Amino acid sequence: MSATPSTEKAYGDFLERQLGLPDALLLVAVQAGMLIGYAYAGLEGADYMALRGPAGVVYDLIVAAPFRGQGLGARLLSEAIRALRTRGAPRVILSTAASNHAAQRLFSSFGFSPTMIEMTLDCHEPEQGKHARL
Repeated sequence: MSATPSTEKAYGDFLERQLGLPDALLLVAVQAGMLIGYAYAGLEGADYMALRGPAGVVYDLIVAAPFRGQGLGARLLSEAIRALRTRGAPRVILSTAASNHAAQRLFSSFGFSPTMIEMTLDCHEPEQGKHARL
């Protein structure tokens, strides 16, 4: 999805609503009164479309660009995993863009391993591939 002028406020409002939910977790990193990173996670039941049982899910792990590479992402992820385990999560899952190699290295260093591959076909592009004209 592409961002719009209202995306930042709408997502901020969404995260604020999550604060009161028992299965949601929002961790923030602040420096000199400025938000420099956050982790948003939660507990989910079985997901038959994803072929998995109950899990803790890390939905977002964001560190502002000037603060990347300093261990903040690792600290937020570590705390999110700890909190999800404490809340009874039998496993923790997350997703990342295929091109986000830095995040994948971080997640691998925690023991995460690939389990599913999402593939996308953009229906607004010309048909391609072996079966394009079937």
